[in-house]
Amino acid sequence: MKQGKFITLEGGEGVGKSTNLSFVKQLLETHKIDVITTREPGGTIIAEKIRQLLLDKGDEVVSEQTELLLMFAARAQHIQQVIQPALRQGKWVLCDRFTDATYAYQGGGRGMDVSVIAWLENHVQGGLRPHLTLLLDAPVEIGMERAQKRAELDRFESEKQHFFEQVRTAYLQRAASNPQQIKVIDASQSLPDVQAAISDSLQMLIKNNHA
Repeated sequence: MKQGKFITLEGGEGVGKSTNLSFVKQLLETHKIDVITTREPGGTIIAEKIRQLLLDKGDEVVSEQTELLLMFAARAQHIQQVIQPALRQGKWVLCDRFTDATYAYQGGGRGMDVSVIAWLENHVQGGLRPHLTLLLDAPVEIGMERAQKRAELDRFESEKQHFFEQVRTAYLQRAASNPQQIKVIDASQSLPDVQAAISDSLQMLIKNNHA
């Protein structure tokens, strides 16, 4: 059985990941590809509980180290329980955020040592890396304006603009250093234009699957 493909969607707040996750799923299904969708942090019962710890604005301050380790604890569970089994079954896995988000939010936003993140990445994931990452990119003010129209902001969404500027910069640096994996999509365009760009980025992966 052919191993499945692992696709991730990345980006800051309000760039349209949820809308475009649905679009990618439908696009793959029109090509008769068996695909599951999932998210990080989350994806399993335990990982979703960790997600709540990370997103809730509680009375106790979450330290940067705790935040980073919780991210990878949720990821370890997610990989073992959901991602790897699906890939082994030949399914494609479409994930809302993965480790590039950790480099962006904890590395860029929090200013944490990226060598520590890289060590945890190798320890938790082994050789698992996305086959393709779609990075939805838009100026921070556009993304935050969209995010504020949604429900109450969570702990991350409540950060200051400077934090999100650092997140965006880190994402774009990741894309520049790994252009084969990470495709930057201008998310400030109209939705049809965004989805046309996404479709173009997926064509090679889809074509190779049918080869």
